[in-house]
Amino acid sequence: MKLATLKNGTRDGRLVVVSRDLTQFTDATHIAPTLQAALDDWQLTRPKLESLAGELMHGAVPVERFHEHDAMSPLPRAYQWADGSAYINHVELVRRARGAEVPESFYSDPLMYQGGSDGFLGPREPIALKDESWGCDMEGEIAVVTDDVPLGVSAKAAEGHIQLIMLCNDVSLRGLIPGELAKGFGFFQSKPASTFSPVAVTPDELGEAWDGGKVHLPLHVDFNGAPFGRAEAGEDATFSLAELVAHAARTRSLCAGSIIGSGTVSNKGEDGGPGKPVSEGGRGYSCIAEIRMIQQLLNGEPQTPFMKPGDTVRLEMPDRSGKSIFGAIEQTVEAV
Repeated sequence: MKLATLKNGTRDGRLVVVSRDLTQFTDATHIAPTLQAALDDWQLTRPKLESLAGELMHGAVPVERFHEHDAMSPLPRAYQWADGSAYINHVELVRRARGAEVPESFYSDPLMYQGGSDGFLGPREPIALKDESWGCDMEGEIAVVTDDVPLGVSAKAAEGHIQLIMLCNDVSLRGLIPGELAKGFGFFQSKPASTFSPVAVTPDELGEAWDGGKVHLPLHVDFNGAPFGRAEAGEDATFSLAELVAHAARTRSLCAGSIIGSGTVSNKGEDGGPGKPVSEGGRGYSCIAEIRMIQQLLNGEPQTPFMKPGDTVRLEMPDRSGKSIFGAIEQTVEAV
């Protein structure tokens, strides 16, 4: 089942069910007005939404053309948005850029920060940038949406609480991060509004690609129209998404509609070292910070600048036949 939230002049939009090929939708507001409302009563609404999805597939309900630019993030705002660090390769590279070592505990105890969830950008909404010196960067990620998760849930049980999967662009302002972390109180100004894919899908939509709490498919990241990243999301993940959900629920329960992110999808190179750019036959990167760190290691300084007004980023995940699963996040950086 694929779900989306379409613009209707309100903050939370209206819930629709989208066809598997992302070409059509049917209204679902008679079941639940919004996705959050559906998640609040998921045991009741899920079978009804699944039935509607079946009717959509068989042409038994009124349909309209689905346009991704009409979509908001599936949850335009959420009660909880926490981003983890499944890919330690990414953590190693960006910490090295700051001259910081990776503590041994990071390989068994994931990093996680609590992001701003009062408003997310739509998948075609521009990234507002006030100052280029802030170092605007994209971060291509996988994110999951949970139902109600009990305190202390095990990682095995946590997988059963993952109800929806999305793509995420977790925008970061790299120039502000060191100063904020130096205060010892974590991210805030360096983490502006994040963006999620036009469509959220139930795990069964991924078939065999959803295994062990991981998505075993490549995440495509294009920067200014050129391939930038093709990292395999199921590889080099130190932690599964289920483990991240369990980590978030270690000392608190999570309410329905909580979003947990994977952190930047990142692969090592074939030799176990830093990966190569796509243009050189590698899998590339899901953020600019990684290639800058590699350039610094190889050449003494980074050559790739962070994003500036006019730059574009596109995130998408195709299935093994090349068909888009979640639709695409397509954003342009705009000066404000």
